[in-house]
Amino acid sequence: MSSSEPIQSHPVGAALVVGGGVGGMQAALDLARGGIKVYLAERGPAIGGVMAQLDKTFPTNDCAMCTLAPRLVEIGRHKDIELLTLSEVERVDGQPGNFTVSIKKQPRFVDATKCTGCGACTVECPVTLPSEFDLGLGKRKAIYRPFPQAVPNISAITRRGISPCEAGCPIHQSGQGYVTLIAQGRFEQALQVILRDNPIPLICGRVCTHPCTTTCTRTHVDDPVNLSALKRFITDHCPDYKLPQPTVPERREKIAIIGSGPAGLLCAYQLRQKGYGTTIFEALPVAGGMMAVGIPSFQLPRILLNVEMDRLRAVGIEILLETPVGGSIKFEELRKSYAAVFVAIGAHVERKLGVPGENLPGVTGGVEFLRRANLRGPAAPGRRVLVVGGGYSALDAARDSRKIFPGNSESAFHVSADGDENRRVALAQFFERDAEAHRRLQQYLDPYRAQPVQLGVQ
Repeated sequence: MSSSEPIQSHPVGAALVVGGGVGGMQAALDLARGGIKVYLAERGPAIGGVMAQLDKTFPTNDCAMCTLAPRLVEIGRHKDIELLTLSEVERVDGQPGNFTVSIKKQPRFVDATKCTGCGACTVECPVTLPSEFDLGLGKRKAIYRPFPQAVPNISAITRRGISPCEAGCPIHQSGQGYVTLIAQGRFEQALQVILRDNPIPLICGRVCTHPCTTTCTRTHVDDPVNLSALKRFITDHCPDYKLPQPTVPERREKIAIIGSGPAGLLCAYQLRQKGYGTTIFEALPVAGGMMAVGIPSFQLPRILLNVEMDRLRAVGIEILLETPVGGSIKFEELRKSYAAVFVAIGAHVERKLGVPGENLPGVTGGVEFLRRANLRGPAAPGRRVLVVGGGYSALDAARDSRKIFPGNSESAFHVSADGDENRRVALAQFFERDAEAHRRLQQYLDPYRAQPVQLGVQ
């Protein structure tokens, strides 16, 4: 400032104090008492710094918290001091009197407008971590306040990214959440965690392809955590559970969903929880999509599938069967009558081999064969069946054909892995496990007991 410029008689502007220790706190108080708007930035969830961790101060041997507490209270109440916790300065631009500061603020994962600091969540939290406030000598919960007198008096949650199982799950379910609760014997709470994201755990516990196991870091030690089996255990332990009813006011908007497979059901469930009215249009005479017509009943009993559909109807989801869009109702009609349309028609059209003769009588696609078997009952393709392929549809089709003529039919697999080593290993392991199941699990033996299945892997 040059000598010719007038000196301001009153403080103006705002000040940023970086660091919420005792020095930063005192600086913020001094500036605020002078009438300056103060922003106090602290990278932790609460101010106080190292002094809050001390028992006594040197050289007076005074109580550290007794010295710090009055400043904490005054800062928390001062109208000219705004706290920026979980914040770090990334960049400073400008000049004296006119700085622009870029601050990166981490999420607290707690609604600050609702948290009262009562600590009830800390008691219920199942996750225990080393306490940074106690320098790792003590323990704290994943949701916590650093110390009882913390300012702001709001809990924070430690979340270290997304777990591999949650990232690998198509619906991003919190696998680590219900696994922790199951380990502590809190089965009812584990079920509620599952139902937050997944309305059909009874089904997923039996036929889920569990991509979460592929990304599970437990494989670096031994075997992945079997989340599907844990879902099945929970639903078997609590067989009479109900889906949570919507807790928000009903909305006027109605949503149309085409297809009642897993995607359509999950979409309808999540929308219902947000208060939307949902109607599912299903072309088939049964609800469930490929779960109903693409999976044999010995893998997914139909009584369990129907129970899950009834639970979804109980929360207000309407399912219209034998109502193909484009037939009995036009797509344009849906767009006019509903606020939005979600298309979840599934993958009912199978791939063709592209070879001469694949359209001859007696040559049937695996998906079509399973659909006929599930809708009309077993159809006899012949006493000798060749199944081309080695995926789940091929295995299910072979098992269904073996059940038609138990003891007399033969099934041969020709599997093309296309040079995929993981594919070949997975198929070999599948049949090794099935051979072991010969001796242990009767319900899974029927397709293979009469005559052994021949597997040729190229």
